[in-house]
Amino acid sequence: MLFNSFQFLLFFPLVLIFYFALPKKAKNLWLLGASYFFYMNWNAKYGLLLLSFTLITYLASIVIEKTRKVNKNENAQKKILLIFVCSIFIILSVLFYFKYFNFFLQTVSKFFKFLHIQLSFKKYDIVLPVGISFFAFQAIGYLADVMRGDTKAEKNFFRYALFVSFFPQLVAGPIERSKTLLRQLEKTYSFDFERAKDGIFSIIWGFFLKLVVADRASVAVDFIFSNENSTGLQVISATFLFAFQIYCDFCGYSTIALGASKILGIDLMRNFNSPYFSVGISDFWRRWHISLSSWFRDYIYIPLGGNRCSALRRNMNIMAVMLVSGIWHGAGVNYILWGGLHGALQIAENFFQPALGKINKYVRMFLTFMLVCAGWFLFRCVYISRGIKMIKSVIRNFSPKNIFLNSTELYNLDAANLTLLLISILIVLFVDFIYYKGFSIKEFFLRQKLIVQSALIVFFADIVIIFGIWGTSFNKSAFIYFQF
Repeated sequence: MLFNSFQFLLFFPLVLIFYFALPKKAKNLWLLGASYFFYMNWNAKYGLLLLSFTLITYLASIVIEKTRKVNKNENAQKKILLIFVCSIFIILSVLFYFKYFNFFLQTVSKFFKFLHIQLSFKKYDIVLPVGISFFAFQAIGYLADVMRGDTKAEKNFFRYALFVSFFPQLVAGPIERSKTLLRQLEKTYSFDFERAKDGIFSIIWGFFLKLVVADRASVAVDFIFSNENSTGLQVISATFLFAFQIYCDFCGYSTIALGASKILGIDLMRNFNSPYFSVGISDFWRRWHISLSSWFRDYIYIPLGGNRCSALRRNMNIMAVMLVSGIWHGAGVNYILWGGLHGALQIAENFFQPALGKINKYVRMFLTFMLVCAGWFLFRCVYISRGIKMIKSVIRNFSPKNIFLNSTELYNLDAANLTLLLISILIVLFVDFIYYKGFSIKEFFLRQKLIVQSALIVFFADIVIIFGIWGTSFNKSAFIYFQF
């Protein structure tokens, strides 16, 4: 079920009505049932996959905590580690099968072909369960917290199952921690009018990002990246547009998730913090997909030694984390190159930090954005050969006369839709910039009188409805990060 679907527009109000009408003991059970319905709406059998991940980590956490309480000797610690490793191995094996098995076979086949050995594998028809990387990492993070003693094992299976499957953030994050979301699920909530208004404003903004900006940008991006004869101007334009497409798509989902959860009484973590106003690549990763970045920091980077080691080891840790980040995003050489590029840029940034610190902050922002866009080009190029051809077109076919072609010929968008897209991108940048400076437009709206707030909600909702589906180029697409 997509957030941007009529199904969800019926589903979510019904969830709210029954949640606030039901007695306290039934509220979380209702949310659990609604979450599984939400997920199984794509493919019912994958509800069993979600349930299996939940059962494995639930049982493992209880055994780990019980073992720690009964015995504190060395053998007990070995048993705890064994249970943890076996549980994680099962989850990652399932994840590998669904997400990376075909890529692994193709890579092995290419390797043997390089050695002039004829060995080929057929491609298996494996359908990737939506959001598997998100709920797998959420469950793994919980189990790691229990093993380290940072959180207590949840004894209530239904509450823990809701923690893993909570529908607003189930398929595209944010990846929540047990210390925040699970502890909130120990309580039940009554309807709060102020929280509801806050949530509605977030939902409307999320739909603006998705429908008005991301889906419209995808028309031009898909057109140019699929065109074998794209000009240099088109390639550069598509790269910048994709930067805003993926940001508004992913941030749009997270913002809708935050708003929906807010109405239910639950606070999710903010997943983006004005990432295109970062002053360096390291700063970018503190602002982009914050829940994943902090997950890698806490469960991979710090256990590897983090910053508490030699410079060489620290750089190796950075590269390892960024390569894993690339692989997490998908099974493809382009994702590995993207992760490697970000790792190399962070290592270079650390090396040249004294010199970079002398550069004007806004110049650093611009340079960082350009480097991030270069990374997005790699991210978007599924086929490396196609990417090389597009780079060549930038070098060889960047003619000023291309600028005078009509917008439909260049971007598959008529002049009105292209103008709307550019204005919308400027609005996004403006909102992010003032948030970067410490001012929130949403908080400003929430301080107004109720009649003004109501008028603003109606006005902004109309804007999203009208401009979200306006134009012959309208393209209601699934959220990009569902595939990860």
